[in-house]
Amino acid sequence: MATLHVLSHSPFSDGRLSSCLRLLGPADGLLLCGDAVYALQPGTAQRQALELMPAAIGLFALDEDLCARALAAPARVQVVDYPGFVELSCRFDKVNSWL
Repeated sequence: MATLHVLSHSPFSDGRLSSCLRLLGPADGLLLCGDAVYALQPGTAQRQALELMPAAIGLFALDEDLCARALAAPARVQVVDYPGFVELSCRFDKVNSWL
C-alpha cells in the first residue's frame, strides 16, 4: 500500500527525516513542507540522503514553504502548491504525517 509521508519539522532538530527515509517503500512518496524544506539546502547531508533515494520514490516540496525560506528545489524534487498537496493526498493509499 503506497503511502505519502509528510514531514514538516526541521531535519536539523531531530531524527524524523532519517527515520522516514529508512521506512520508505518503493511506491511511497515524501512531501517536505514547513521547516522540512531546509533538507534541500545544498551541501547538507540531508540533501545528499534525499538525492540518493531511489527514483521510484516521489519527492515533493511545498512551493509556498520553499519561497518563504528562499530555497530552490533541485531537479529531483517536484514542487507542488496546496491544490497539488491535496491531489497527492488522494493519489496515495495512505498519508502519514510525521508529527
